[in-house]
Amino acid sequence: MKILMIAAEAVPFAKVGGLADVLGSLPASLKKFGIDVRVVIPKYKSINDLPSAPQPLTDHPVKEIMLGRIPVPVRYFQAITPETDVPVYFVENTHFFQRDGIYDDPATGKGYEDNGERFIFFSKAALALLDGLSWQPDIIHCHDCQTGLIPAYIRLGMVNPACAQVASVFTIHNLGYLGLFPKTILYPVGLDDDLFYPASPLEFYNQVSFMKIALAYADCMNTVSESYAIEIQSGKEFGCGLEGVLRMRRADLFGIMNGIDHTIWDPETDVQIPYPYSIDDLSGKYENKKALLARCGWPPPSERIPLVGMISRLTDQKGFDLVISKLDEIMSLPLQLVILGSGEKVYEQALQQAMQQYSDKLSFHMGFDDQLAHLIEAGADLFFMPSRYEPCGLNQLYSMRYGTLPVVRATGGLRDSVIDDDHNPYRGTGFVFETYTGNAMMETLHRSLQAFQDVSRWSYMMSRAMSCDFSWNRSAEKYRELYLYARSKRRTVYLP
Repeated sequence: MKILMIAAEAVPFAKVGGLADVLGSLPASLKKFGIDVRVVIPKYKSINDLPSAPQPLTDHPVKEIMLGRIPVPVRYFQAITPETDVPVYFVENTHFFQRDGIYDDPATGKGYEDNGERFIFFSKAALALLDGLSWQPDIIHCHDCQTGLIPAYIRLGMVNPACAQVASVFTIHNLGYLGLFPKTILYPVGLDDDLFYPASPLEFYNQVSFMKIALAYADCMNTVSESYAIEIQSGKEFGCGLEGVLRMRRADLFGIMNGIDHTIWDPETDVQIPYPYSIDDLSGKYENKKALLARCGWPPPSERIPLVGMISRLTDQKGFDLVISKLDEIMSLPLQLVILGSGEKVYEQALQQAMQQYSDKLSFHMGFDDQLAHLIEAGADLFFMPSRYEPCGLNQLYSMRYGTLPVVRATGGLRDSVIDDDHNPYRGTGFVFETYTGNAMMETLHRSLQAFQDVSRWSYMMSRAMSCDFSWNRSAEKYRELYLYARSKRRTVYLP
Protein backbone atom coordinates (compact mmCIF):
# COMPACT_ATOMS: atom_id res chain seq x y z
CA MET A 1 0.00 0.00 0.00
CA LYS A 2 0.92 3.60 -0.58
CA ILE A 3 -0.26 6.10 2.03
CA LEU A 4 -0.20 9.90 1.84
CA MET A 5 -0.58 11.52 5.26
CA ILE A 6 -1.69 15.15 5.30
CA ALA A 7 -1.45 17.17 8.51
CA ALA A 8 -0.71 20.64 9.85
CA GLU A 9 2.43 19.61 11.76
CA ALA A 10 4.98 16.83 12.01
CA VAL A 11 8.14 16.19 14.03
CA PRO A 12 10.95 17.13 13.46
CA PHE A 13 9.84 19.96 11.18
CA ALA A 14 7.00 21.69 13.05
CA LYS A 15 5.40 20.95 16.40
CA VAL A 16 2.66 22.42 18.55
CA GLY A 17 1.31 19.29 20.22
CA GLY A 18 0.94 15.52 20.14
CA LEU A 19 -0.28 15.53 16.53
CA ALA A 20 3.26 16.31 15.42
CA ASP A 21 4.65 13.40 17.44
CA VAL A 22 2.22 11.00 15.75
CA LEU A 23 3.20 12.23 12.28
CA GLY A 24 6.84 11.86 13.23
CA SER A 25 6.57 8.30 14.52
CA LEU A 26 3.66 6.46 12.87
CA PRO A 27 5.01 6.64 9.28
CA ALA A 28 8.32 5.09 10.31
CA SER A 29 6.53 2.22 12.04
CA LEU A 30 4.27 1.65 9.03
CA LYS A 31 7.33 1.33 6.84
CA LYS A 32 8.30 -1.78 8.82
CA PHE A 33 5.17 -3.43 7.42
CA GLY A 34 6.24 -2.67 3.87
CA ILE A 35 3.90 0.31 3.52
CA ASP A 36 5.12 3.24 1.41
CA VAL A 37 4.25 6.32 3.49
CA ARG A 38 4.74 9.97 2.60
CA VAL A 39 3.71 13.11 4.48
CA VAL A 40 2.54 16.60 3.48
CA ILE A 41 2.66 19.63 5.81
CA PRO A 42 2.83 23.41 5.29
CA LYS A 43 6.25 25.02 4.94
CA TYR A 44 6.25 27.30 7.96
CA LYS A 45 8.74 30.08 8.57
CA SER A 46 10.49 28.12 11.33
CA ILE A 47 11.25 25.25 8.94
CA ASN A 48 13.62 27.45 6.92
CA ASP A 49 16.20 27.40 9.73
CA LEU A 50 16.35 23.63 10.24
CA PRO A 51 19.60 21.76 9.46
CA SER A 52 17.71 19.44 7.09
CA ALA A 53 15.99 22.28 5.24
CA PRO A 54 13.59 21.20 2.47
CA GLN A 55 14.69 21.53 -1.12
CA PRO A 56 12.48 22.67 -4.03
CA LEU A 57 10.57 19.92 -5.80
CA THR A 58 12.03 20.64 -9.20
CA ASP A 59 9.47 18.74 -11.30
CA HIS A 60 6.67 20.82 -9.75
CA PRO A 61 6.79 24.44 -10.99
CA VAL A 62 4.84 27.20 -9.29
CA LYS A 63 1.11 26.47 -9.49
CA GLU A 64 -1.96 28.47 -8.62
CA ILE A 65 -4.67 27.35 -6.23
CA MET A 66 -8.07 28.98 -6.56
CA LEU A 67 -9.66 30.40 -3.43
CA GLY A 68 -12.96 31.48 -4.88
CA ARG A 69 -11.89 33.52 -7.90
CA ILE A 70 -8.53 34.46 -6.42
CA PRO A 71 -5.48 32.56 -7.71
CA VAL A 72 -2.92 31.91 -4.96
CA PRO A 73 0.56 30.66 -5.91
CA VAL A 74 2.03 27.51 -4.37
CA ARG A 75 5.50 25.98 -4.52
CA TYR A 76 6.41 22.50 -3.34
CA PHE A 77 9.48 21.38 -1.42
CA GLN A 78 10.72 18.00 -0.27
CA ALA A 79 12.89 16.58 2.51
CA ILE A 80 13.66 13.19 3.98
CA THR A 81 12.95 12.73 7.67
CA PRO A 82 16.27 12.09 9.42
CA GLU A 83 16.85 8.49 10.55
CA THR A 84 13.52 7.22 9.19
CA ASP A 85 13.88 8.09 5.48
CA VAL A 86 10.19 9.02 5.23
CA PRO A 87 9.66 11.54 2.39
CA VAL A 88 7.95 14.76 3.45
CA TYR A 89 6.46 17.27 1.02
CA PHE A 90 5.99 20.92 1.97
CA VAL A 91 3.39 23.37 0.70
CA GLU A 92 4.81 26.88 0.48
CA ASN A 93 3.03 30.19 0.25
CA THR A 94 4.71 33.23 1.74
CA HIS A 95 1.51 35.04 2.70
CA PHE A 96 -0.08 32.12 4.52
CA PHE A 97 2.84 30.32 6.15
CA GLN A 98 5.82 32.66 6.55
CA ARG A 99 4.63 33.74 9.99
CA ASP A 100 6.01 33.44 13.51
CA GLY A 101 3.23 31.11 14.66
CA ILE A 102 1.68 27.94 13.30
CA TYR A 103 -1.96 28.31 14.36
CA ASP A 104 -1.78 31.31 16.69
CA ASP A 105 -0.28 34.77 16.46
CA PRO A 106 2.39 34.96 19.22
CA ALA A 107 1.66 38.68 19.61
CA THR A 108 -1.95 38.07 20.65
CA GLY A 109 -1.99 34.42 21.72
CA LYS A 110 -5.06 33.94 19.50
CA GLY A 111 -5.61 32.05 16.28
CA TYR A 112 -4.90 33.86 13.03
CA GLU A 113 -8.07 35.43 11.66
CA ASP A 114 -7.51 33.84 8.25
CA ASN A 115 -6.90 30.30 9.53
CA GLY A 116 -9.87 29.16 7.47
CA GLU A 117 -8.36 30.40 4.22
CA ARG A 118 -4.89 29.16 5.23
CA PHE A 119 -6.01 25.56 5.61
CA ILE A 120 -8.42 25.63 2.66
CA PHE A 121 -5.40 26.59 0.60
CA PHE A 122 -3.26 23.91 2.23
CA SER A 123 -5.86 21.20 1.61
CA LYS A 124 -6.30 22.10 -2.04
CA ALA A 125 -2.56 22.45 -2.56
CA ALA A 126 -1.82 19.10 -0.90
CA LEU A 127 -4.17 17.37 -3.35
CA ALA A 128 -2.82 19.38 -6.28
CA LEU A 129 0.63 18.00 -5.42
CA LEU A 130 -0.52 14.64 -6.78
CA ASP A 131 -1.20 16.13 -10.20
CA GLY A 132 1.87 15.16 -12.18
CA LEU A 133 3.59 13.32 -9.33
CA SER A 134 4.79 9.92 -10.48
CA TRP A 135 3.83 8.43 -7.11
CA GLN A 136 0.10 8.02 -6.37
CA PRO A 137 -1.43 6.87 -3.04
CA ASP A 138 -4.00 4.17 -2.35
CA ILE A 139 -5.06 5.95 0.86
CA ILE A 140 -5.08 9.62 1.82
CA HIS A 141 -4.87 9.79 5.61
CA CYS A 142 -5.99 13.17 7.00
CA HIS A 143 -5.43 14.42 10.53
CA ASP A 144 -7.69 16.77 12.51
CA CYS A 145 -9.87 19.64 11.37
CA GLN A 146 -7.16 21.49 9.42
CA THR A 147 -7.46 18.77 6.76
CA GLY A 148 -11.17 18.12 7.22
CA LEU A 149 -12.12 19.33 3.74
CA ILE A 150 -10.01 16.75 1.95
CA PRO A 151 -12.37 13.75 2.34
CA ALA A 152 -15.16 15.92 0.86
CA TYR A 153 -12.99 17.02 -2.06
CA ILE A 154 -12.21 13.37 -2.79
CA ARG A 155 -15.77 12.09 -2.43
CA LEU A 156 -17.31 14.94 -4.44
CA GLY A 157 -14.85 14.47 -7.30
CA MET A 158 -13.17 17.85 -6.85
CA VAL A 159 -9.68 16.47 -7.38
CA ASN A 160 -7.76 15.12 -10.31
CA PRO A 161 -8.88 11.80 -11.85
CA ALA A 162 -5.90 10.02 -10.30
CA CYS A 163 -7.74 10.20 -6.96
CA ALA A 164 -10.91 8.52 -8.23
CA GLN A 165 -10.18 5.28 -6.39
CA VAL A 166 -8.26 6.75 -3.48
CA ALA A 167 -9.85 6.02 -0.09
CA SER A 168 -9.82 8.57 2.71
CA VAL A 169 -9.07 7.93 6.37
CA PHE A 170 -9.57 10.67 8.93
CA THR A 171 -8.02 10.67 12.41
CA ILE A 172 -9.65 12.68 15.20
CA HIS A 173 -6.83 13.75 17.50
CA ASN A 174 -9.01 16.19 19.44
CA LEU A 175 -12.70 16.69 18.65
CA GLY A 176 -12.69 19.89 20.70
CA TYR A 177 -11.08 21.73 17.78
CA LEU A 178 -14.05 21.87 15.42
CA GLY A 179 -12.66 24.19 12.76
CA LEU A 180 -15.63 26.57 12.98
CA PHE A 181 -16.15 29.34 10.42
CA PRO A 182 -19.05 31.47 9.13
CA LYS A 183 -21.04 30.33 6.09
CA THR A 184 -19.10 32.76 3.89
CA ILE A 185 -16.10 30.40 4.10
CA LEU A 186 -17.84 28.19 1.54
CA TYR A 187 -16.82 30.59 -1.24
CA PRO A 188 -13.06 29.96 -0.94
CA VAL A 189 -13.81 26.33 -0.04
CA GLY A 190 -15.39 26.00 -3.46
CA LEU A 191 -18.60 24.28 -2.38
CA ASP A 192 -22.03 25.50 -3.44
CA ASP A 193 -24.30 27.24 -0.96
CA ASP A 194 -27.03 24.80 -1.98
CA LEU A 195 -25.18 22.15 0.04
CA PHE A 196 -25.60 24.26 3.18
CA TYR A 197 -28.91 23.57 4.90
CA PRO A 198 -29.93 22.43 8.42
CA ALA A 199 -28.31 19.10 9.39
CA SER A 200 -26.36 18.89 6.12
CA PRO A 201 -22.68 17.86 6.21
CA LEU A 202 -21.70 21.50 5.71
CA GLU A 203 -23.95 23.03 8.40
CA PHE A 204 -23.19 23.09 12.10
CA TYR A 205 -25.43 25.40 14.15
CA ASN A 206 -25.56 27.85 11.21
CA GLN A 207 -21.78 27.72 10.82
CA VAL A 208 -19.37 25.55 8.87
CA SER A 209 -17.30 22.95 10.74
CA PHE A 210 -14.35 21.40 8.92
CA MET A 211 -14.44 18.60 11.49
CA LYS A 212 -18.08 17.75 10.69
CA ILE A 213 -17.35 17.76 6.97
CA ALA A 214 -14.61 15.17 7.50
CA LEU A 215 -16.85 12.98 9.65
CA ALA A 216 -19.53 13.03 6.96
CA TYR A 217 -17.34 12.31 3.94
CA ALA A 218 -14.38 10.18 5.09
CA ASP A 219 -14.51 6.50 4.12
CA CYS A 220 -13.58 5.61 7.69
CA MET A 221 -12.20 7.36 10.72
CA ASN A 222 -10.52 6.73 14.03
CA THR A 223 -9.71 8.37 17.31
CA VAL A 224 -6.44 7.98 19.18
CA SER A 225 -7.79 5.68 21.90
CA GLU A 226 -10.59 3.17 22.20
CA SER A 227 -12.31 4.89 25.11
CA TYR A 228 -12.33 8.27 23.35
CA ALA A 229 -14.10 6.67 20.37
CA ILE A 230 -16.88 5.63 22.74
CA GLU A 231 -16.93 8.86 24.76
CA ILE A 232 -17.43 11.15 21.77
CA GLN A 233 -20.60 9.27 20.84
CA SER A 234 -22.03 9.45 24.37
CA GLY A 235 -23.21 13.07 24.54
CA LYS A 236 -22.33 16.72 24.11
CA GLU A 237 -19.71 16.77 26.91
CA PHE A 238 -17.31 14.76 24.78
CA GLY A 239 -19.05 14.89 21.40
CA CYS A 240 -18.99 18.70 21.14
CA GLY A 241 -22.31 18.68 19.30
CA LEU A 242 -21.17 16.07 16.76
CA GLU A 243 -22.20 13.03 18.80
CA GLY A 244 -25.20 12.43 16.51
CA VAL A 245 -23.03 12.37 13.39
CA LEU A 246 -20.58 10.05 15.11
CA ARG A 247 -23.31 7.66 16.18
CA MET A 248 -24.60 7.55 12.61
CA ARG A 249 -21.10 6.60 11.44
CA ARG A 250 -20.22 4.33 14.34
CA ALA A 251 -19.68 1.33 12.03
CA ASP A 252 -16.81 3.24 10.41
CA LEU A 253 -15.36 4.71 13.63
CA PHE A 254 -12.47 2.94 15.36
CA GLY A 255 -10.19 3.61 18.30
CA ILE A 256 -6.44 3.08 17.94
CA MET A 257 -4.19 3.98 20.85
CA ASN A 258 -1.23 6.19 20.03
CA GLY A 259 2.22 4.78 20.62
CA ILE A 260 5.51 6.29 21.73
CA ASP A 261 8.82 6.36 19.93
CA HIS A 262 11.28 4.26 21.92
CA THR A 263 14.20 5.72 19.98
CA ILE A 264 13.40 9.05 21.69
CA TRP A 265 11.61 8.04 24.90
CA ASP A 266 13.66 5.35 26.61
CA PRO A 267 15.53 6.04 29.86
CA GLU A 268 18.27 3.59 28.89
CA THR A 269 19.21 5.46 25.69
CA ASP A 270 17.79 8.97 26.23
CA VAL A 271 20.53 11.46 25.30
CA GLN A 272 18.66 14.34 26.94
CA ILE A 273 18.90 13.07 30.51
CA PRO A 274 22.16 13.17 32.47
CA TYR A 275 21.89 9.69 33.99
CA PRO A 276 20.54 6.82 31.84
CA TYR A 277 18.91 3.92 33.68
CA SER A 278 16.92 0.78 33.03
CA ILE A 279 14.35 -1.48 34.65
CA ASP A 280 17.24 -3.64 35.91
CA ASP A 281 19.28 -0.74 37.29
CA LEU A 282 17.26 2.21 38.60
CA SER A 283 20.14 3.98 40.30
CA GLY A 284 20.21 6.64 37.57
CA LYS A 285 16.62 7.64 38.29
CA TYR A 286 17.46 9.05 41.70
CA GLU A 287 20.42 10.91 40.18
CA ASN A 288 18.05 12.45 37.63
CA LYS A 289 15.76 13.43 40.50
CA LYS A 290 18.61 15.28 42.15
CA ALA A 291 19.42 16.99 38.82
CA LEU A 292 15.77 18.04 38.44
CA LEU A 293 15.66 19.35 42.00
CA ALA A 294 18.81 21.37 41.30
CA ARG A 295 17.20 22.75 38.11
CA CYS A 296 14.33 23.95 40.31
CA GLY A 297 16.75 25.48 42.83
CA TRP A 298 16.01 22.90 45.51
CA PRO A 299 18.43 20.69 47.51
CA PRO A 300 17.84 16.93 47.79
CA PRO A 301 15.29 16.29 50.58
CA SER A 302 16.45 14.82 53.87
CA GLU A 303 13.53 12.36 53.87
CA ARG A 304 11.45 10.44 51.31
CA ILE A 305 9.47 13.27 49.64
CA PRO A 306 7.87 12.62 46.23
CA LEU A 307 8.58 14.95 43.33
CA VAL A 308 5.48 15.42 41.15
CA GLY A 309 5.80 16.49 37.51
CA MET A 310 3.39 18.10 35.04
CA ILE A 311 4.06 18.89 31.38
CA SER A 312 0.98 20.38 29.82
CA ARG A 313 -0.93 23.10 28.09
CA LEU A 314 -2.45 25.24 30.82
CA THR A 315 -6.11 24.86 29.91
CA ASP A 316 -9.38 23.65 31.40
CA GLN A 317 -9.15 20.54 29.24
CA LYS A 318 -5.97 19.54 31.07
CA GLY A 319 -7.59 19.99 34.48
CA PHE A 320 -5.98 23.25 35.52
CA ASP A 321 -9.27 24.61 36.81
CA LEU A 322 -9.13 21.81 39.41
CA VAL A 323 -5.40 22.26 40.06
CA ILE A 324 -5.67 26.01 40.70
CA SER A 325 -8.79 25.62 42.85
CA LYS A 326 -6.95 23.11 45.06
CA LEU A 327 -3.42 24.52 44.80
CA ASP A 328 -3.16 25.65 48.44
CA GLU A 329 -4.31 22.21 49.56
CA ILE A 330 -1.83 20.53 47.22
CA MET A 331 0.96 22.69 48.59
CA SER A 332 0.08 21.59 52.14
CA LEU A 333 0.93 17.98 51.24
CA PRO A 334 4.39 16.40 51.68
CA LEU A 335 5.45 16.79 48.04
CA GLN A 336 7.19 19.10 45.60
CA LEU A 337 5.64 20.05 42.26
CA VAL A 338 7.36 21.06 39.02
CA ILE A 339 5.24 22.27 36.10
CA LEU A 340 6.34 22.93 32.52
CA GLY A 341 3.90 24.50 30.09
CA SER A 342 2.01 27.51 28.81
CA GLY A 343 -1.53 28.33 27.86
CA GLU A 344 -4.33 30.47 29.25
CA LYS A 345 -3.04 33.65 30.83
CA VAL A 346 -5.15 33.22 33.97
CA TYR A 347 -3.36 29.95 34.76
CA GLU A 348 0.09 31.25 33.86
CA GLN A 349 -0.38 34.21 36.20
CA ALA A 350 -1.83 32.08 39.00
CA LEU A 351 1.14 29.71 38.91
CA GLN A 352 3.68 32.54 38.76
CA GLN A 353 2.11 34.13 41.82
CA ALA A 354 1.87 30.83 43.68
CA MET A 355 5.54 30.09 42.99
CA GLN A 356 6.47 33.22 44.95
CA GLN A 357 4.41 32.02 47.90
CA TYR A 358 5.59 28.38 47.72
CA SER A 359 9.11 28.83 46.41
CA ASP A 360 10.39 25.70 48.15
CA LYS A 361 7.57 23.47 46.88
CA LEU A 362 6.41 24.78 43.47
CA SER A 363 8.58 25.38 40.41
CA PHE A 364 6.78 26.68 37.31
CA HIS A 365 8.62 26.87 33.98
CA MET A 366 6.58 28.75 31.38
CA GLY A 367 6.88 27.73 27.73
CA PHE A 368 8.35 24.51 26.43
CA ASP A 369 11.84 23.09 26.90
CA ASP A 370 12.36 19.65 25.37
CA GLN A 371 15.39 18.82 27.50
CA LEU A 372 13.56 19.83 30.68
CA ALA A 373 10.56 17.73 29.58
CA HIS A 374 12.79 14.65 29.38
CA LEU A 375 14.35 15.46 32.74
CA ILE A 376 10.92 15.79 34.37
CA GLU A 377 9.88 12.39 33.00
CA ALA A 378 13.12 10.84 34.27
CA GLY A 379 13.47 12.68 37.57
CA ALA A 380 9.92 12.89 38.92
CA ASP A 381 8.36 10.18 41.07
CA LEU A 382 4.78 10.93 40.04
CA PHE A 383 3.25 12.46 36.94
CA PHE A 384 0.01 14.42 37.34
CA MET A 385 -2.64 14.48 34.55
CA PRO A 386 -6.09 15.40 35.96
CA SER A 387 -7.59 16.00 32.50
CA ARG A 388 -11.22 16.90 31.93
CA TYR A 389 -10.92 14.87 28.71
CA GLU A 390 -7.93 13.34 26.98
CA PRO A 391 -8.25 11.77 23.50
CA CYS A 392 -5.06 9.79 24.08
CA GLY A 393 -2.37 11.53 26.06
CA LEU A 394 1.30 10.78 25.55
CA ASN A 395 2.92 11.96 28.75
CA GLN A 396 1.38 9.18 30.84
CA LEU A 397 2.93 6.72 28.36
CA TYR A 398 6.32 8.42 28.56
CA SER A 399 6.03 8.49 32.35
CA MET A 400 5.37 4.77 32.70
CA ARG A 401 8.30 4.05 30.40
CA TYR A 402 10.48 6.08 32.78
CA GLY A 403 9.10 4.53 35.98
CA THR A 404 7.31 7.77 36.88
CA LEU A 405 3.89 6.68 38.05
CA PRO A 406 0.92 8.64 36.68
CA VAL A 407 -1.99 10.11 38.64
CA VAL A 408 -4.77 10.57 36.09
CA ARG A 409 -8.47 10.97 35.55
CA ALA A 410 -10.26 8.02 33.95
CA THR A 411 -10.98 9.51 30.54
CA GLY A 412 -10.00 8.66 26.96
CA GLY A 413 -6.49 7.31 26.57
CA LEU A 414 -5.75 7.80 30.27
CA ARG A 415 -8.45 5.28 31.11
CA ASP A 416 -7.08 2.85 28.50
CA SER A 417 -3.44 3.01 29.57
CA VAL A 418 -3.23 3.45 33.37
CA ILE A 419 -4.35 0.79 35.86
CA ASP A 420 -5.16 1.92 39.40
CA ASP A 421 -2.98 0.05 41.87
CA ASP A 422 -5.49 0.20 44.73
CA HIS A 423 -8.15 -1.43 42.55
CA ASN A 424 -5.79 -3.91 40.85
CA PRO A 425 -2.89 -4.49 43.27
CA TYR A 426 -1.11 -7.03 41.07
CA ARG A 427 -1.48 -5.07 37.83
CA GLY A 428 -1.43 -1.43 38.92
CA THR A 429 0.72 1.11 37.05
CA GLY A 430 -0.59 4.33 38.60
CA PHE A 431 -3.58 5.97 40.28
CA VAL A 432 -6.91 6.87 38.68
CA PHE A 433 -9.97 8.92 39.69
CA GLU A 434 -13.35 8.85 37.95
CA THR A 435 -15.36 11.95 38.82
CA TYR A 436 -14.09 15.30 37.55
CA THR A 437 -14.06 17.10 40.90
CA GLY A 438 -11.40 18.65 43.06
CA ASN A 439 -12.22 16.32 45.93
CA ALA A 440 -11.85 13.17 43.80
CA MET A 441 -8.56 14.48 42.46
CA MET A 442 -7.22 15.20 45.94
CA GLU A 443 -8.33 11.83 47.32
CA THR A 444 -6.38 10.07 44.57
CA LEU A 445 -3.33 12.28 45.08
CA HIS A 446 -3.44 11.37 48.78
CA ARG A 447 -3.56 7.67 47.85
CA SER A 448 -0.50 8.03 45.64
CA LEU A 449 1.49 9.73 48.41
CA GLN A 450 0.64 6.96 50.83
CA ALA A 451 1.75 4.33 48.33
CA PHE A 452 5.02 6.20 47.76
CA GLN A 453 6.01 5.58 51.37
CA ASP A 454 5.79 1.81 50.81
CA VAL A 455 9.14 1.25 49.11
CA SER A 456 8.52 -2.36 48.16
CA ARG A 457 5.08 -1.66 46.68
CA TRP A 458 6.43 1.33 44.78
CA SER A 459 9.26 -0.70 43.28
CA TYR A 460 6.85 -3.34 41.98
CA MET A 461 4.64 -0.64 40.45
CA MET A 462 7.62 0.97 38.73
CA SER A 463 8.67 -2.37 37.31
CA ARG A 464 5.19 -3.08 35.95
CA ALA A 465 4.87 0.39 34.43
CA MET A 466 8.27 0.21 32.74
CA SER A 467 7.39 -3.21 31.29
CA CYS A 468 4.28 -1.95 29.47
CA ASP A 469 4.46 -2.04 25.67
CA PHE A 470 3.19 1.21 24.21
CA SER A 471 5.41 1.11 21.14
CA TRP A 472 4.18 2.27 17.75
CA ASN A 473 4.60 -1.22 16.29
CA ARG A 474 1.38 -2.44 17.87
CA SER A 475 -0.55 0.65 16.79
CA ALA A 476 0.90 0.56 13.28
CA GLU A 477 -0.49 -2.94 12.75
CA LYS A 478 -3.96 -1.65 13.63
CA TYR A 479 -3.58 1.26 11.21
CA ARG A 480 -2.61 -1.22 8.52
CA GLU A 481 -5.89 -3.06 9.15
CA LEU A 482 -7.76 0.25 9.05
CA TYR A 483 -6.25 1.07 5.65
CA LEU A 484 -7.26 -2.31 4.27
CA TYR A 485 -10.80 -1.74 5.51
CA ALA A 486 -10.96 1.76 4.00
CA ARG A 487 -9.66 0.58 0.66
CA SER A 488 -12.13 -2.31 0.42
CA LYS A 489 -14.99 -0.09 1.57
CA ARG A 490 -14.18 2.55 -1.01
CA ARG A 491 -14.09 0.01 -3.80
CA THR A 492 -17.17 -1.98 -2.84
CA VAL A 493 -19.46 0.80 -1.61
CA TYR A 494 -18.66 4.10 -3.28
CA LEU A 495 -17.42 3.09 -6.71
CA PRO A 496 -19.74 1.89 -9.50
